[in-house]
Amino acid sequence: WRFILNTVTVAAISTIGTVFTTIFAAFAFGRLNFKGRDFIFMLLLSTMMIPGEMFVITNYITVTRLGWYSAVASEQNAMQAFLALTMPFMTSIFYIFFLRQSFKQIPDELYLAAKVDGTNDWKYLWRIMVPVASPTIITITILNAMGTWSAYIWPKLVTSREEYRLVTNGLREAYSGDFEVLFNQQMAAALIVTAP
Repeated sequence: WRFILNTVTVAAISTIGTVFTTIFAAFAFGRLNFKGRDFIFMLLLSTMMIPGEMFVITNYITVTRLGWYSAVASEQNAMQAFLALTMPFMTSIFYIFFLRQSFKQIPDELYLAAKVDGTNDWKYLWRIMVPVASPTIITITILNAMGTWSAYIWPKLVTSREEYRLVTNGLREAYSGDFEVLFNQQMAAALIVTAP
């Protein structure tokens, strides 16, 4: 139950963070005009060609330097362990690209009319663009929550203490006998964990 609670907490924090960073970045790249916008977006898109495993080492070094690595985190510093599990993954270039394309489909005339009526960018984003793009935002939320729920490598790397493990790590290490893996119990637990 502790692993499931950890997984739900990490999935919720990571998903909420990802949705907010995605909305703000997609709005900036899709609606605001600033110098170098297209070039910066092209650079970000080019990072999608780099495999995610390449970022594991740099993320690990960053998390360790910030003191978030849970091997040294005491019981009072549980927040640091959850920061290590969530912060490196609170943004996704693919999700930004996906939402930006939805934002680009909203006509410019609607934005200009809102500006003439005195609406600032903040109100326009939350009252017009987010409701119009809500199907895309819901899709991003579901995909990110599923990815966080089934993450294995990063949580295994940054959580050496038992109380911060996620359910995927717990399933892998549980139900092992002295000389054999109890596959029937592992499969039953996997079914229960996969159900949500």
